[in-house]
Amino acid sequence: MNIILTNNTNTRQIGVVKFIAQVIKGRWFMLCASFFIMGGSGGSYVFGSYSEVIKSTQGYDQSTLNLLGFFKDLGGNLGAPIGLIGEISPPWLVLLMGSSLNFVGYFMIWLVVTGKILKPPIWQVCLYIAIGVSSQNFANTGIITTCVKNFPESRGTILGVLKGYIGLSGAIMTQLYLAIYGNDSESLILLVAWLPAVIPAIFACVVRFMKVGTKQPNEEKIINQFLFASVVLAIFIMVMIIVQKQVVFSKAAYAGSATGVCILFILPLFIVIRQELSLWNIKEKLALSANEVVIEKPEIVEPKESSPIPEEKTKDPKLSCFANIFNKPERGEDHTILQALVSIDMLLLLTSSFVGYGTNVTVVDNLGQIGKSLGYTGNTVKSFVSLVSIWNYSGRVLSGLVSDTLLRKYKVPRPMLLVFSHFLTCIGHLLIVFPKPGSVYFASVIIGFAFGVLLPMLYALVSELFGLKHFSTLQNCVLMVIPIGSYVLNVRVTGFLYDQEAKNQLKRSGKERLQGTELTCIGTECYKHSLIIMACLSFLAGLTSLIFVARTSKFYKSDIYKKFTHDATSAETKLTTTSVIRYEDKRVNNEGVEH
Repeated sequence: MNIILTNNTNTRQIGVVKFIAQVIKGRWFMLCASFFIMGGSGGSYVFGSYSEVIKSTQGYDQSTLNLLGFFKDLGGNLGAPIGLIGEISPPWLVLLMGSSLNFVGYFMIWLVVTGKILKPPIWQVCLYIAIGVSSQNFANTGIITTCVKNFPESRGTILGVLKGYIGLSGAIMTQLYLAIYGNDSESLILLVAWLPAVIPAIFACVVRFMKVGTKQPNEEKIINQFLFASVVLAIFIMVMIIVQKQVVFSKAAYAGSATGVCILFILPLFIVIRQELSLWNIKEKLALSANEVVIEKPEIVEPKESSPIPEEKTKDPKLSCFANIFNKPERGEDHTILQALVSIDMLLLLTSSFVGYGTNVTVVDNLGQIGKSLGYTGNTVKSFVSLVSIWNYSGRVLSGLVSDTLLRKYKVPRPMLLVFSHFLTCIGHLLIVFPKPGSVYFASVIIGFAFGVLLPMLYALVSELFGLKHFSTLQNCVLMVIPIGSYVLNVRVTGFLYDQEAKNQLKRSGKERLQGTELTCIGTECYKHSLIIMACLSFLAGLTSLIFVARTSKFYKSDIYKKFTHDATSAETKLTTTSVIRYEDKRVNNEGVEH
């Protein structure tokens, strides 16, 4: 009897180990790990919270601080080389490279701000922040490329949730640092150094190409469950921000808030376990059934992203890669990198990226100074930053879900969401230009939401219009115009006009600026002219995106996922045939044994 009990115990233990292995190897845990990594990769989104401490400790003026913001955007969006690395390297290696760079860059900034090393020249600080923020680009390349290829028919919603988590990460980090370090902006930089480095180091090994191109029957349902889990997290953080603004929190209260954030952050893991347990129980029942068909592991066929063009097979392989640069395939088929870059569709995408990112990043980076110029306190400014982060998340999640729904049911072209984003950004800028009581709160919500809508749409459009073969590189090419937009609008326009107004205020007060001291501007005039310029640009970008809608309307009215549906049918046919043959072989063998 003891032996039987021991055997049963060993069997249960082996079953638990096998179940854990099934969870870790499953595609849903891979997606869940991707959410965790993205949720901790948004250090650049809290730049507005710690930029003031960099400015004050180093004695920078606004133009210098905006130059630092430009290098932040440069490091976070100079991703074409990283995209090329992603095409030849496994995702886990890309993620670990980013993890290392994140720690090195932000840790050096923390050393500078805390005075633990001698004050470096500005170019070194710019280099540090560019290195630190570049980790976000590695995360985007490693995670987004992998998930889009693993879930091609649900890419809109997947992209929305992924980018939603990274947009929400700024608010998550704010809650954690208040609980761990208190209201200390220097310690926030330290948190940004170690937290986004630790999470990819833990989960990078499970992020991989699953070679699954077929859409499972319950795929949409499970993805929506992940979406709702992230919505619950966002609502909780938003409630905490509102309460923290009204009530003075103690250290224990901040710890309780952070604990709630952590529990809701890992909620997708319970969805994964429940789904895998359901699959495990089905397998166990099938294994115990008599005379069942032998269930083999599906021979999963990797989706063919495009049908080969017969003419290309007969081309001379010695021809230059520039020979067919203007002989582009149809939309949706695989383009070469050069074919995509010289297309009109890419030009329109770059225009939306330049204006959309440039105008929104400028406001987000200067939100601390905008609030200060309008007379808001430090805690209120941090509320603005958190609101932008949360509504940025909302825009990302809803844009993916809504665009997928509109596309499936009504064949609405995805670029229509770009039109909506640009016009909404224009309204947000005007609310700051003509401030009323509470208008900056509304502007933070609107700009955060519009910014969020833009992000998943650019990724989805690149993958749909130019194919998935070079998606890793092309997605980063679209983002490379962001540093240009940031430099022009943030440094050359906003920073210059802010400093000019600050100097005029000093002159009118009869004071002179001391060398090495920061320039401070107070009043609505500080950002008025620059925001009017950006509002006009956003309006023009919205009109340009309407042209994009007209150009792609025919493409989106067709079945753009037809090739994935075809591959799914082929895979199912192959699997069914294999299962029947194996069942017949087993039946014949059993009959032979009986005779």
